[in-house]
Amino acid sequence: RLVINAAALYAATRFVDGIRYAGEPAGLLGVALVFAVVNTIIKPIVTFFSIPFIILTLGLFTLIVNGLMLLLTSALSGSLGFAFEVRGFGAAFWGALVVS
Repeated sequence: RLVINAAALYAATRFVDGIRYAGEPAGLLGVALVFAVVNTIIKPIVTFFSIPFIILTLGLFTLIVNGLMLLLTSALSGSLGFAFEVRGFGAAFWGALVVS
């Protein structure tokens, strides 16, 4: 799963303007690990508290949550020394669609 996440994040860097990775290919596994931890721990909490919005938008708000998780992954990866960067919510939104 980690390798698949790394490949999906790499695809996002190739297809979405505003998402870039400037490190070594092996470092992308570290970014994928951060992404997995964010999706495992933080995403369920955010999803739980946004249930009214998810119901109101018939599930489309989950795309916003996915984009926010990608932005958070970018911030955490940057602080850990990985060269993964997402510039803005628009890039995070489209990148989350590619990763999904």
